[in-house]
Amino acid sequence: MESSAAMDVEEQPSPNSTNVKRFGLKNSIQTNFGDDYVFQIVPKDDWSAMAVSLSTSAVKLYSPMAGQYFGECKGHTATINQILFSGPSHHQVLCSCSSDGTIRAWDTRTFQQVSCINAGSSQEVFSFCLGGTSGNLVAAGCKSQILFWDWRNMKQIACLEDSHVDDVTQVHFVPNEQGKLISASVDGLICTFDTTGDINDDDHLESVINMGTSIAKVGIFGESYQKLWCLTHIETLGIWNWKDGRNEGNFSDARTLASESWNLDHVDYFIDCHYNRESEKLWVIGGTNAGTMGYFPVNYKGVATIGGAEAILEGGHTGVIRSVLPMSKIHSNSPSQGIFGWTGGEDGRLCCWLSDDSSESNRSWISSTLIMRPEKTRKKNRHQPY
Repeated sequence: MESSAAMDVEEQPSPNSTNVKRFGLKNSIQTNFGDDYVFQIVPKDDWSAMAVSLSTSAVKLYSPMAGQYFGECKGHTATINQILFSGPSHHQVLCSCSSDGTIRAWDTRTFQQVSCINAGSSQEVFSFCLGGTSGNLVAAGCKSQILFWDWRNMKQIACLEDSHVDDVTQVHFVPNEQGKLISASVDGLICTFDTTGDINDDDHLESVINMGTSIAKVGIFGESYQKLWCLTHIETLGIWNWKDGRNEGNFSDARTLASESWNLDHVDYFIDCHYNRESEKLWVIGGTNAGTMGYFPVNYKGVATIGGAEAILEGGHTGVIRSVLPMSKIHSNSPSQGIFGWTGGEDGRLCCWLSDDSSESNRSWISSTLIMRPEKTRKKNRHQPY
C-alpha cells in the first residue's frame, strides 16, 4: 500500500533567479521507519523499476512511475554502501555491496540472491563498479585496497594496496574508456588506473590528484567524460580534468555560496551532483537539516561561482536527504510522465515530486510501507557512512 499526498507547484522568485521552479507537498505522511532511513535510490535501465537501499540492510524495489511496491532483496548483515543495476546485458540483475565484506547479485524477478563475491571477513566494501575492457571486471573499494574479480567465475584477479592508505569510498570505470578506473578515498587522493593486462600498483597507476581532505563522492562528466566533480566529507566541491590533473574549480566555501543563492535556510550539506550532456550544465544539490533541497548551477568556466537555485523541493522531508533520483527531461531522457524525481532521507520517507509542466494529476507519494522497523538498529552518522 502506498500513501499519497496532494502537491502544489508554483513559481517563486529567488535572490539570483527570476524563474525558480518550486516544488512543495501540500501534506506529509510520517512513515513507520523510526530511526531507520533511505540510503540510495537507483533506476533500472528501462525505468521499469527503481531500487531503494535501507538502513535495515535490505533493498526494496518500486515502480518509479506509480510508486507500486514490487518486493525486497534481503541477505546483507551490515550496512549497504552502494547499489546498482548491472546493465542492459543483465537487466534483471541488481547488485549491492556492504560493510559485511560482500558484493551480492539479486534477480529482481524473484528477489533472490543469485551470486556473491566475498572480500573477506575482515573487509568492508564501500563502493564497487562493473566494467573493464571485457565488461566482466568487478572493482571494489575496500579498506585502503581496491580488489578486482572476474564477474564470470567470481575469482579474484588483482589487489591494489599501495595507492591508498585509507577507506576507498568511490570506484568508477570511465564510460567511454572502460579500461580506465578512477578511485577516491578518505585519504584525499583520486587515482587513475589502467586496468588492462595484469593489474598492479607499480605499472598501472597513471595519475594522482590530491583533494587534501576526505572524499565522499565523485562523478565523471563532460562531453568526452574528461572531467570529474568531487564532493568531500567537509562539504567542499572540486572540479578537475582527470586526464591532465588540472583543477578547473575549487569551491572551499561551497555551502556559503549556495546559501547566499536562495532566501531559505542555510545549506547544511551536499547530496550529489547532476550533469546534463545536452546543455553541458552541472548542478550541485544541497539540502538543509530540516529537509529542503535545491539544485544549484555550478559555473567552473572562468570565475568559479555557484548560481541561484533553479529548483527547490520542500515540504516532503523533515530531516537530512540522502539520495536524489532525477527523472525530469532537464536531467535525463527518462520517460518521466511529468515526475521530476524521487528523494529519500533520514526521516524514513521516500518522496515523489511532480514537475510543473505535468499533464498528469498533481499527486505525490510518500511511502508508508517501505520497511517494518526492526527491534534495534544502530543509526549511522551522515559524515561517517561506513
